[in-house]
Amino acid sequence: MEEPVIEFHLNDRSGLSPYQQLVQQVRHALRLGLLEEGDRLPTVKDVAGRLAINPNTVLKAYRELEHEGLVAARPGVGTFVTRTLADASLAAHGPLQKDLRRWLTKARLAGLDEESIEALFMTTFRTAAGEDVA
Repeated sequence: MEEPVIEFHLNDRSGLSPYQQLVQQVRHALRLGLLEEGDRLPTVKDVAGRLAINPNTVLKAYRELEHEGLVAARPGVGTFVTRTLADASLAAHGPLQKDLRRWLTKARLAGLDEESIEALFMTTFRTAAGEDVA
């Protein structure tokens, strides 16, 4: 049996519940082309054990993804990706990621810690998104 292509992690400071974080991580991986149709998600037992969370939390996340039509459970076999969220913009990700890494390096050199970097990025992101809407 092939290895799952996503490793979940939890962030206590994210403001999202563990199940929401799992759903978000799968969506991000689908959008970035890291998960593709046919890929198998880690088993509920593996995720629960690795993250030290209740298996029902993982089940809830997988059920939500299934309800959205992104994955399908095959009893006794696993949970598999049924569609991707990647689009034509995927080609632009490489250069943008390179620019973002440069920016992160500058932020660290300026003395910002991880939480400050995240706060600055999210505030700027939300402000710019608000300006696009107005």
